[in-house]
Amino acid sequence: MSQDYPTISLDEAWRRIAAAVRPLPPRLIPLAEALGCVLAQDVQATENMPPFAASAMDGYAVIAADATPSRRVIGEQTAGRQLPLRVEPGAAARIMTGAPLPEGADAVIKVEDSVEQDGWVRFTAAVPAGRDVRPAGQDVAAGEVVLERGAVLGPAEIGLLATVGRIAVLAHPRPRVAVMATGDELVAPDQQPGPGQIRDSNSYALLAAVQAAGCQAIHLGRIPDDEQALRAAMLSGLAQADALITSGGVSMGTRDLVKPLLEELGAVHFGKVASRPGKPFTFATVQGKPVFGLPGFPVSSLVTFENMVRPALRIMGGHARLRRPRVMARLSHAIRHAPDRTEFQRAVVAQRDGAYWAATTGVQVSGRLKSMAGANALLELPAGVSDFAQGQEAVAILITLPEVD
Repeated sequence: MSQDYPTISLDEAWRRIAAAVRPLPPRLIPLAEALGCVLAQDVQATENMPPFAASAMDGYAVIAADATPSRRVIGEQTAGRQLPLRVEPGAAARIMTGAPLPEGADAVIKVEDSVEQDGWVRFTAAVPAGRDVRPAGQDVAAGEVVLERGAVLGPAEIGLLATVGRIAVLAHPRPRVAVMATGDELVAPDQQPGPGQIRDSNSYALLAAVQAAGCQAIHLGRIPDDEQALRAAMLSGLAQADALITSGGVSMGTRDLVKPLLEELGAVHFGKVASRPGKPFTFATVQGKPVFGLPGFPVSSLVTFENMVRPALRIMGGHARLRRPRVMARLSHAIRHAPDRTEFQRAVVAQRDGAYWAATTGVQVSGRLKSMAGANALLELPAGVSDFAQGQEAVAILITLPEVD
């Protein structure tokens, strides 16, 4: 049996986690695998983009000051090649979007403002110099820093990196996180539970949470309450991943084997937190890697992941912004909670008349996963206060941004 750990505050728990967790070393990551990664260096353009003046429309390349009513079409300039065309007064060149502007031309008249017949074109509109022309370097100028260290790579950022000639980039990799659920009572979701058994929801909820946090998830499966099996699973997970998440087996029962094993394999930094749900949350390091021992109750597991594990994984991924947005929300109804520790109640937050309003999702017991489904926020109810009146404000941690009514 594990030793009895003192209960520490949420702030102290986070301080201990943050002191033990470090960003993963940056490495060269191919663009096709870089979505969600964090840049580890500034990226500078080595050339203008576009490298030439280009047409922004399908039409005709012309000299804007040329007033010739009907002009000879001297050829066609298409994207991807540059013909030796030169536009002089009385002439025009047919041009496609993205094609290089021919020598001599300084504007493009769109095809809708033209009538072409027998090799000659007449225009129904005049244009100033520069109209519908993308000058060289309009997107990116040579020497310009296009992305700074710390930028999170989304689709636009990855496209920009490709534009400036990068096929791989130095970035922090997305953490690999191994997930396992413990307990003799667990069966697969597609199995009919027998007496005393339940379906394993924690594995799948946590795998989804890990992926939603921008990490790579590794499923270790359901592990029985057996010391040898648990040890083998933990060591396997640590060999494959940068961090390990377990659920269940961290309380004080005779079959709660996770804490004693963590004590044997590494260093346990704390084993109880003043939080509801999530009091048995345990944090350890084994082989220099973080291990998060989450409670077995589904809601406790997910709430603790949101409050403690997700920010730690964000550190590992090199992110500067670690936590969800927090807003003050007015309560749509009165709330009572046990004031012995901070409680995180699941809620739906909406924006009405310029203010945030929050309503809880019903019964808030730790085993009721339905209270998390549909919730877009956690209401943080501090210790020491038991009653919150309708209309009173409370801190809401936004899991997703609320809709505006």
